[in-house]
Amino acid sequence: MGTAAMEPEIENLKARLKATWMAGDYDHFSRYMEHDARVFYERLDVPAGCELLDVACGSGQLALLAARDGVKVTGIDIAPNLIQRAQARAKAEGLNATFMEADAECLPFEDASFDLVTSLIGAMFAPRPELVAKELVMVCNPGGTIAMANWTPQGFVGQMFKAISKFIAPSGMPSPVLWGDEAVVRERLGFGTSDLTMTRRLYNLSYPFSPVEVVEFFRQYYGPSNRAFSALDESQGAKLRAELEALWSSNNLGQEGFTLVQAEYLEVIAVRK
Repeated sequence: MGTAAMEPEIENLKARLKATWMAGDYDHFSRYMEHDARVFYERLDVPAGCELLDVACGSGQLALLAARDGVKVTGIDIAPNLIQRAQARAKAEGLNATFMEADAECLPFEDASFDLVTSLIGAMFAPRPELVAKELVMVCNPGGTIAMANWTPQGFVGQMFKAISKFIAPSGMPSPVLWGDEAVVRERLGFGTSDLTMTRRLYNLSYPFSPVEVVEFFRQYYGPSNRAFSALDESQGAKLRAELEALWSSNNLGQEGFTLVQAEYLEVIAVRK
C-alpha cells in the first residue's frame, strides 16, 4: 500500500485541490464528455471479469462504462461528493462497482491488485506526479495494463489552462499538462513498465450551445474554472471571460448555436514489468 508522507504544505495544497474538484458540479459537467470517454475505453478492449481500478474517477464517467460490460470495477477520487454520486449511479443501475474516497498519490490497495489501472483526465492533476506514477505501477498486476488520457500542453485544454494561469497564481505544483508530454511520461513510467506506447489523439468537446455559453457552463460546473472566477474581482473576471470566449470561438468547428472543439490529449498505454 502507498505510504506517501503528508507535510503541512502538501496538506494545504491537497485541501485546496479537494475544494477545487468539489466545486461546481463535475457530474453534470462530465455528461457532455461521455461520448469520447467511451471511445477511449473501447480502444482498451477490456475483457469481462477483469479487475479494473479507475484513478481520479470523478462521478464514474469511465468506471460505469466498464461495470456495464461486466468488469469488476473499483473507482477512487479525492472529492467525496463525486464518490457519493458515483455510488448512487452504480446503485441505481445495479452495477458491480465499488467507489471510495482516496488519493492517487497513496492508493489504499496491495501490490498487484488489478489487471487494468486507468485514469481518464484525472490523475494528471495530482500535485506529486512521481508518487502517482509509482502508485499506478505498484497496484497493477505484472503484465497488466496502465492506461491514461492526459491533456497536452499544446492542445486546446492546455491553452485554456494557460489563459486561466495569467489571472490566477500558480498552485505550487508541476503543471498537470506535463503528463501530456511524451518525454516526461517516459521518465515517470518507464522505470516499472516493459512496454510504453503513447499516441496523440483528439477529444471532441461538443456542446449544444454557443462558445459564450460554454464559458459560462465551465464557470458554473467545472471546478477549476469555478474556483478561478470566484477568486477574481469583477474587472479581472470580465477579462478572463473575454479571453476564454475568444479562445473557444476561434477554435469552434460547430455550426451556429453549437460548439465543437477538438482538444488534443496523450493516450498512454503501459504494461507493468
